[in-house]
Amino acid sequence: MYDVKGKWALITGAARGIGYLTAIFMAQQGCNLILHSRDLSHTRKVAEETRALGVEVKTVAAELNDLDAVKRMLEEIDSFGVDVDIVLNNAGLQVAYRTDYFKTPVEDYLTSFNVNTISPAMICYHFMPKMIARGSGRILNTTSGIALDVCQAGYSASKAALDKITIDLGSKVQGTDVLINLTDPGWCRTDLGGQWAPNAPESAIPGIVVGVFVNDGKSGRFLGAQNFTGMTLEDAVAKAEKEFSSPY
Repeated sequence: MYDVKGKWALITGAARGIGYLTAIFMAQQGCNLILHSRDLSHTRKVAEETRALGVEVKTVAAELNDLDAVKRMLEEIDSFGVDVDIVLNNAGLQVAYRTDYFKTPVEDYLTSFNVNTISPAMICYHFMPKMIARGSGRILNTTSGIALDVCQAGYSASKAALDKITIDLGSKVQGTDVLINLTDPGWCRTDLGGQWAPNAPESAIPGIVVGVFVNDGKSGRFLGAQNFTGMTLEDAVAKAEKEFSSPY
């Protein structure tokens, strides 16, 4: 397995839900963390809890719908003087559910693409070349299994675009120790998923991060977290490497 102990991971949307659980899990593995949220006050709790697990923790804030704010965040992370070995683009936004979908406003697409596609792409483009230069790194972009739902068109289209970016980037590093893959927590009872979702957020662990730990040089895979519910990390990694092929 990829050894994360002592490495640095950037987790976007780390203040709650899947991002919060991911931060706790990665800290338990000995991984240092850079925790993102829209406001520094939002990550205060998770920062305290992860530091108590014995890892180094830094926090950053940026509104991902503001691309200039994303640029400033990346500059701030560079100023920390640490190598970001792992990127977990977890943050996402579902702006509305439009029952009158033929009147879906343009703003649904603009906001969805800024948060769910362009900001994660900017983060990938910033850190991936550095990983390639060092010869190692992991990027996981959080996608969605949403399909055939015209009522959430902005959200579903933005996630489909993120899938395309991820798979195309993966073709450039296939066979190396820089891996970029897709992860999907499944429909969970989070602020985004809502109270009627069938899965507890905890069911996404360890599957939501299994793509960090795979160590077989394969990129572009879709690793649905619900396929690994209840498994140990070691068994989840073995399953991912054996059963989930890359598209190249």
